[in-house]
Amino acid sequence: MASSSAPFVFLALTLLSSFLALTAANFYQDFDITWGDGRGKMLNNGDLLSLSLDKASGSGFQSKNEFLFGKIDMQIKLVSGNSAGTVTAYYLSSKGSAWDEIDFEFLGNLSGDPYILHTNVFSQGKGNREQQFYLWFDPTADFHTYSILWNPQSIIFSVDGTPIREFKNSESIGVAFPKNQPMRIYSSLWNADDWATRGGLVKTDWSQAPFTASYRNFKADACIWSSGASSCTSSSSTTTNSWLSQELDTANQDRLKWVQKNYMIYNYCTDAKRFPQGLPPECNTS
Repeated sequence: MASSSAPFVFLALTLLSSFLALTAANFYQDFDITWGDGRGKMLNNGDLLSLSLDKASGSGFQSKNEFLFGKIDMQIKLVSGNSAGTVTAYYLSSKGSAWDEIDFEFLGNLSGDPYILHTNVFSQGKGNREQQFYLWFDPTADFHTYSILWNPQSIIFSVDGTPIREFKNSESIGVAFPKNQPMRIYSSLWNADDWATRGGLVKTDWSQAPFTASYRNFKADACIWSSGASSCTSSSSTTTNSWLSQELDTANQDRLKWVQKNYMIYNYCTDAKRFPQGLPPECNTS
């Protein structure tokens, strides 16, 4: 009797595990499409999200939750072909006039020319901390993982697990650091042909529209902020939330240097002409 029921038990467990896997990273559960009049879509039972842009409008979405520190991963497949003039933005941001923000922006280009990955960090409304990179792969051919690690010590931007930028907490020398304002995750696909490609010289070719970017496998190991309190408690912080104290080890410091040597195309910390009164103080820290 027990053996005859075993297949049914196995089937039930299989269905249950499938359900749990389905709900573990589901866009319906974690995000709201906030603008675009139907141009943003959740597909495959919430496993996939797509944003599109045409001449009338772009589109965007935001997380249901706010976070105060976390490790955020998203797999993105960018607009293919002639994407000049388009920007796909993926970022964390708080609200208000003294907002904090951590930015990935992907600046489109003519077919065959590389995307530019533009990064920035705002703290208390102050940005101007741009670093830009080429990528070492075609970001339109497949999905790649773009990650933000944000803890009290630093902000680390990574691509497929390789760190490309670190913004350290330099409050000790008077540089504001995002640490008090909870942020939501946002993403949008929009037309920025007044500046995005070669400073606005290359305009969007609307005959190629609609332009589409796709998202999957969102993951957040993060402290959710709700009703003025964090989901992370001091007792759980050091065990389940090891990312809260994570720093770059020697191997990842070497990988960061490799990316910055070979793929960085702009660094505000070396742009002396832009800062005639002297480079920002965080640029002088190692």
